[in-house]
Amino acid sequence: MLLTGIIEKKRDGGHLAPDELEALLHAYMEGGLADYQMSAFLMAAFIRGLDPDELATLTRAIIDSGTRLQFDEVGGPVVDKHSTGGVGDKVSLVLAPLLAEAGLRVPMMSGRGLGHTGGTLDKLEAIPGFEVSVDLDRFREILDRVGCAMIGQTKEIAPLDGRLYALRDVTGTVPSPPLIAASIVSKKVAEGIGALVLDVKCGRGAFMTDETRARGLARTMVDLAAAEGVRATALLTAMDAPLGCMVGNALEVREAIETLRGGGPTDLREVTLALGAELLVSVDRATDVQDARTRLAAMLESGAALGRFARLIEAQGGDPRVADDPDRLPSAPVRAPFGAPGSGWLDIHAGRVGLASVELGAGRQRIEDAVDPTVGFEFHRVAGDRVSEGETLVTIHAADASGAATAAERLDSAVEISEEPPARCGLILERVA
Repeated sequence: MLLTGIIEKKRDGGHLAPDELEALLHAYMEGGLADYQMSAFLMAAFIRGLDPDELATLTRAIIDSGTRLQFDEVGGPVVDKHSTGGVGDKVSLVLAPLLAEAGLRVPMMSGRGLGHTGGTLDKLEAIPGFEVSVDLDRFREILDRVGCAMIGQTKEIAPLDGRLYALRDVTGTVPSPPLIAASIVSKKVAEGIGALVLDVKCGRGAFMTDETRARGLARTMVDLAAAEGVRATALLTAMDAPLGCMVGNALEVREAIETLRGGGPTDLREVTLALGAELLVSVDRATDVQDARTRLAAMLESGAALGRFARLIEAQGGDPRVADDPDRLPSAPVRAPFGAPGSGWLDIHAGRVGLASVELGAGRQRIEDAVDPTVGFEFHRVAGDRVSEGETLVTIHAADASGAATAAERLDSAVEISEEPPARCGLILERVA
């Protein structure tokens, strides 16, 4: 069958045999299939879905497109965490050094922003000098020396996913459960980890807005990981409002440092501790989740993990002094207040905030777009607060006055004031294991 015939078969809802899907993916890696053709296949998969056999074939093909790392556990159990993407989600920046301080090793391979959600690599690159493009030998050396390393995808690890990831970001095919599952699990398996915790976001600022779909994605990823020999659990976490108070790359690094120092927003600490506790229990480093949370919370309170973060920054070429002095992070030249349009109970639409931050320059609308590390939003009040008309809800950090004005217009639709407090459920919605 011609490659275009394989695309048409999926477009029409047909089942692709393993050899058909493997042929299509191999041709793409070898230059025999153009980006626009692969984009057509991704859209067909987005609309028609992938059945379990197709999903397993895609996941295995991504893993086999590169190297699968192997680590011994002399330095501690090898674990990782992944989030399906949210607004203001800087958990990885806190959790990786926290787990390393707890005696685990965390070879974290992260991504850039997708759609309206921020990316860990973009946040790390806001730190002056921080290098996310690190070869595997240096990756291993940093992991052994620091206990954690945070890099982007290399040519050796799941290179097929790197190319598909970039296409999905700009073709409207990001919120596809099978494509998300294959992308995440393949990279994590290729890292050579033994245990994985998944943060599956659910709500207005997540790719999975519906809890049923989020639960299905969590189950799919847990099962995929288990089939590859990785112990996995997933937590469904709420993403209706931004996580924490900062949205924007340098701003989120600043908030992560504050949290590692023992402070930080309550919701950010809660999600971080919940995810970390799952991993400590998975690798038998805690008797139960409560024991694990207590130990990790003590490390945050003492600031012990902040020193580990400084060591990570230095090991990857960045300025470790930002850990003690966040004012060394780059900052935007324009700061503009955004006031409450009325009095009442505040609600914040995370998805609209995310889109506004992308338009401001904190994310990408096209593959080739540059990201401005300085821009974003600093929320002074959080969803559920009672506010008064005119009080400053947000400080807009912008490159110029025009950008700040446009951002204020976008915030008008993201901020809602009502006479009744917004309905809120807990941050941790469900556990899937």
